[in-house]
Amino acid sequence: MAATTRPAGPADAHLVGWLLHDFNVEFDEETTPSAADFAGRFEHLLTRDDVLVLLAEEGAATTGFAYLTLRPTPYYDGLLGQLEELYVVPELRDQGIGTVLLTTAVERIVAKGAAELHINVDEVDVDTRRFYERHGFVNVHPGADYRMLCYLREL
Repeated sequence: MAATTRPAGPADAHLVGWLLHDFNVEFDEETTPSAADFAGRFEHLLTRDDVLVLLAEEGAATTGFAYLTLRPTPYYDGLLGQLEELYVVPELRDQGIGTVLLTTAVERIVAKGAAELHINVDEVDVDTRRFYERHGFVNVHPGADYRMLCYLREL
């Protein structure tokens, strides 16, 4: 059975919270919020027009999710998208679920007026980098010969 996607709504907050918690635990995030804390935050986030969460499903099983945000930018008419998270249940990877989520996410944000999509990936995460590169994403700005970097500072 092929994966299908649907937008998550506030009633799905608990499910998205569990998926994000599982994602963080898998990658050894020592200070990850609990699934319940994530669910509480998603109850609010899923009511916003600038947030999109897609759930991947096969039958009654949820197999993954994509979480995106949109914001205005002065560089072009339209919005800038940020893929905050994309997660597929580990035992179901390499079956095209991530591709379905990413492809659908791009279609949805383009329909909302997005002109560009940003994704942050850890340099050591070679498989994930290869996945995004296979789908046309680059870490070198077109016309440049140097890599783009993302900096952060916890506040």
